[in-house]
Amino acid sequence: MTAIELINSNYNVIIIVMYLFVIGFEHLAIRYLGVKGSIEHKEASMNVLVGLSSFPINAIFAFLTFGALFWAKEYQIISLPITFYTLIVCFILDDLRFYIHHRICHRFRWMWGMHVVHHSSERFSLDVAGRQGWTKHFTGTMMLKVPLVLIGFDPLLVIFCGVINAAYQFFLHTEAIGKLPRWYEFIFNTPSHHRVHHGKNPKYLDANYAGSLIIWDRMFGSFVEEDLNDQPDFGLVEPIRTYNPFKILFFEYVRIFQDIFSPGLSIKERVLYLFGPPGWSHDGTRKMSTDIKHLDNNKIINRKT
Repeated sequence: MTAIELINSNYNVIIIVMYLFVIGFEHLAIRYLGVKGSIEHKEASMNVLVGLSSFPINAIFAFLTFGALFWAKEYQIISLPITFYTLIVCFILDDLRFYIHHRICHRFRWMWGMHVVHHSSERFSLDVAGRQGWTKHFTGTMMLKVPLVLIGFDPLLVIFCGVINAAYQFFLHTEAIGKLPRWYEFIFNTPSHHRVHHGKNPKYLDANYAGSLIIWDRMFGSFVEEDLNDQPDFGLVEPIRTYNPFKILFFEYVRIFQDIFSPGLSIKERVLYLFGPPGWSHDGTRKMSTDIKHLDNNKIINRKT
């Protein structure tokens, strides 16, 4: 058996070993080398469990997305070959697609029900990167890949670009890396930029949705620089503190259906509980991220006056 055949036959095992090795290395570096970060073994173990389970479960339902991509290939405007140049262009466009997908996941509650799993940790480390929901193929946002196929990119190339993007983002989830060179921070997403995205500080809400390229946030007005004098406070505005993986995976869906089936609501109000912004409520008793930012801005203005 050649080395390539050995790798191909044990691909999943190699990926899992590498995944665990990198997470373990970060924990050792935090504990023994004094690099910045936090260790919480019980939560980290739960994150790894959720991460390892999310891969096969999402893979089972990937046929929903992949089927749509290969269906769209039959209706392509043109058919582009797979070359180095089409790879680069496809990656850039797919990264823009990710930015749109990511922003939608923070603005519509049904999509947030999947994504909130990732944001519910009050730590920021590589094991949190794997803390992903099981329902991404049911949000509808994966269909944003279809236009890339329709304009000519091969479905396999689109899928490959998504994998590369996800692999890059894995390494953004760490406090161990500070600021990188200014030119790199200007173009690419970095741990510093992504720490902002995971912060629940009012000024960090709804910011830095980028996948690999931070230029989209700069272009569309959602970029916020990490303030070294006001470090991100990670987690949800209303934290869910549990080590039960099923509660973490489904708590927002439970709340959504409880709200939808509350008595005395109009059809519009029920629809808004499903597709409105997270934090929306029919009686105004809850706060959306825009409300929190507005209140914080008013406090800052009052302090100055």
